[in-house]
Amino acid sequence: MTKTVDFLFDFGSPNAYLSHRVVPKIEARTGATFVYVPVLLGGLFKLTNNQPPAIAFGNIKNKLPYEMLETRRFIARHGLTAFVFNAHFPVNTLQLMRGAVVAEKDGALAPYVEAVFQGMWERSKKMDDPDVFRSALLESGLDADRLIARTQDQDVKDTLLANTQRAFERGAFGIPTFFVGDEMYFGKDRLRDVEEQILHA
Repeated sequence: MTKTVDFLFDFGSPNAYLSHRVVPKIEARTGATFVYVPVLLGGLFKLTNNQPPAIAFGNIKNKLPYEMLETRRFIARHGLTAFVFNAHFPVNTLQLMRGAVVAEKDGALAPYVEAVFQGMWERSKKMDDPDVFRSALLESGLDADRLIARTQDQDVKDTLLANTQRAFERGAFGIPTFFVGDEMYFGKDRLRDVEEQILHA
């Protein structure tokens, strides 16, 4: 029986992108399947009274430089040379995450995720600009107009809200979060632990 790992993601998180680039290697080594679950990070922050790291740790001397060092180490370890920090950060991801729900319902989540992550964290696009978003989808061969129109459907909005609420109820407070069964792991730096849990659970 193939083991599955829930990968709670939001396109606004660079660490979710970096995890996304490492996930295929873990799947290949373990035979596990990572199930991508769209969650609205802003909504999760509200539910947990959490804040973005730049705000939460902004006044802590040495904290953010160390976090940046860890990110550089992660990028070097995994050879993630395509990564660039988005010049428009922070980007409002509500439309992007509703789009992920639509793509999931259509069975096209994988190409959608790839298109949006590339736009955000490899091409530094302002993905909350509707024209930029549409162009990125078209370039990836997705039916952009149909997908964007469906982001306004109530069932799509409700699904994203439910995903976010469920993430909160399971104990999540930020992105990326991984669940191997009931075991929760937060952050890209826990992927080694995730892999270990897959192999030994």
